Amino acid sequence: MKKTPFLVVKHVCLIFISIIMVFPFLWMVISALKTKDEIWQFPPTLWPEKPMWHHFSEAWAMAPFDQYIFNSVFTASAIVFIQVINSALIAYAFTHLEFKGRNLLFSIILITYMLPTAATYVPSYVILADFHLLDTYSGLILSNAVSVFGIFLFRQAFMQVPRELVEAAKVDGARHWTIIWKIIFPTTKASFITFALISFVQNYNSYLWPTLITTSESKYLITTGLRQFFIQEGAYGIQWPLIMAASAFAVLPLLILFVFVQKWIISGISDQGLKG
Repeated sequence: MKKTPFLVVKHVCLIFISIIMVFPFLWMVISALKTKDEIWQFPPTLWPEKPMWHHFSEAWAMAPFDQYIFNSVFTASAIVFIQVINSALIAYAFTHLEFKGRNLLFSIILITYMLPTAATYVPSYVILADFHLLDTYSGLILSNAVSVFGIFLFRQAFMQVPRELVEAAKVDGARHWTIIWKIIFPTTKASFITFALISFVQNYNSYLWPTLITTSESKYLITTGLRQFFIQEGAYGIQWPLIMAASAFAVLPLLILFVFVQKWIISGISDQGLKG
């Protein structure tokens, strides 16, 4: 009974924080249903006098948002898959393989993480140009195929796995690949799920680099396509209801992602024990 006031305060705070977090998205959707005058009126109204549901269909018809969303989801998924594989392999080498210069090599990798991202744009652009990978899906994917953060995160997680488990698997004749996915992965699932989600959201929302290396509208990611819509169809902010509707299209795939993977995130975070 003594915990009841604390639980009430805790839930009230969580509800308040949740409302603050979700309010911008709700306001964006509601603004898409308003007229331009209703958006700018003061004091603002929470709900329009007459919802303009046709703004969503108009915005969808004005630009190939289906292509933009496909490009973002496809490239982000491919990047996440490659990053998870190579980050796990590299982290395994740093934690369960013995070779000269291991700590030095890991230090060099961490140093590269300290470089400003913009400082790598020019050399990366030149490399892609030399390999004729500009304005291609391959260029978008391969230029983001390695994540230093993923290597660091997996290394720290793999270090928590008892070496006795790994050594026992080696004695039984297990290969390195089997050890990673049968021994290490089940015990560090939370790190895999967390990194995959963070990486997907980051690459889905990526804007500057994809804008630099893509020129064809058919290759635009949703971020670049949304900017083009703002400039052309949105007339630099004049058509705010349509811009808000287009912004809702951009956010929708991420919301769907969270709805479907939330149980895996919770189970992955709570699954910290070692499985026999």
